Amino acid sequence: MSKNKLLSVILVIIIYSISAGTSYMLFSGNSKAIDIKTSNSTVGIRNKLTFDDTLPKTEPCPMNGTLYSKQQKDWWEQHRPIGVMVENHSEARPQSGLSSADVIYEAVAEGGITRFLSVYYCQAAETVGPIRSARTYFLDFVSEYGASPLYVHVGGANQDGPADALRQIEDYGWAGVNDLNQFSIGFPTFWRDYDRLGHPAATEHTMYSTTEKLLQFAATSRKLKAEDADGISWTKGFVPYSFKEDASTSQRPAAQTIHLEFWTTDPAYRVDWIYEPIANIYKRSNGGVAHVDRNNNKQLTAKNVVVLKTIETNANDGYENNAHLLYRTKGTGRANIFMDGKQIIGTWRKDTRTARTLLFDSAGVPIKLDRGTIWFEILPTDGILTVK
Repeated sequence: MSKNKLLSVILVIIIYSISAGTSYMLFSGNSKAIDIKTSNSTVGIRNKLTFDDTLPKTEPCPMNGTLYSKQQKDWWEQHRPIGVMVENHSEARPQSGLSSADVIYEAVAEGGITRFLSVYYCQAAETVGPIRSARTYFLDFVSEYGASPLYVHVGGANQDGPADALRQIEDYGWAGVNDLNQFSIGFPTFWRDYDRLGHPAATEHTMYSTTEKLLQFAATSRKLKAEDADGISWTKGFVPYSFKEDASTSQRPAAQTIHLEFWTTDPAYRVDWIYEPIANIYKRSNGGVAHVDRNNNKQLTAKNVVVLKTIETNANDGYENNAHLLYRTKGTGRANIFMDGKQIIGTWRKDTRTARTLLFDSAGVPIKLDRGTIWFEILPTDGILTVK
């Protein structure tokens, strides 16, 4: 065999080996997430779900009362709610997908750094992340969303003790069912993108997914759609909030500012909600900067900002620096509810893990919220709330 032919054969073998290895990595049952090295990756936005925005909006979303078209309702009635853990480390901003959530819960995960449980049902997010680990108090909140809500995270607190979220997931019967832990689910449902934030990022800030990929995995691998394999609807046990129409323009104040400090140690995690009376929404800033969604570069907003004052304690479970936290999410406490540019000082009540967090005014009357995004702020009782 001539030297040129020998080189050609070797080249063919090398190309085949690379091709076969790549195919195996992509299409085998490998549970590891694939690394995407370019911010121009389209992994998260293929087959982007869209609806005809010109159709009449007559159908209320069960999560927050927003009116959508019958077309969109037909879509959401085919699946169940998804709760996704999204981090709020300053190096992870801007996050993707928060503007598409129906409801968001924010609480400190550790070290004064907050984390979000973003709940999706009536809207789809083309990309969601960066996704982070589970915490026990977020399990209490996602448990409010009917039978077997999808819970999405990357690992979680697992130190023996009261903050052991992964053990609690097993105890609730969620493991391998409605629990979507990236540690056991691979590409293409999850992937890592080190450059998506527009700059190199540490590994913990790089995990992403989409609501469509998560729903598809739940349907095909876990047999969880609107009903489970036994025909039980996710709506079993779900208690929706009551909603009202917005206050008229003449009844809205010219301005209102809500300032929150979960911990006073780091200004990067201070939150401000600025009321916009024309649109009747609150615009969010984090660390003194407008907080935007990288999917659309729009500032995050809410129609209802609900501050739940809760007792925060350390788990004392032997974890490094005693960083794991606990919040008293069950029982009763004080609540400050903001909508229509006004404040209602009332109370919250949650009887059990799966019970709804109920809101009452000072007279004990259940509160009706505005139709639109609901953002719960889980504020320690020694946190700072200033209203102007």
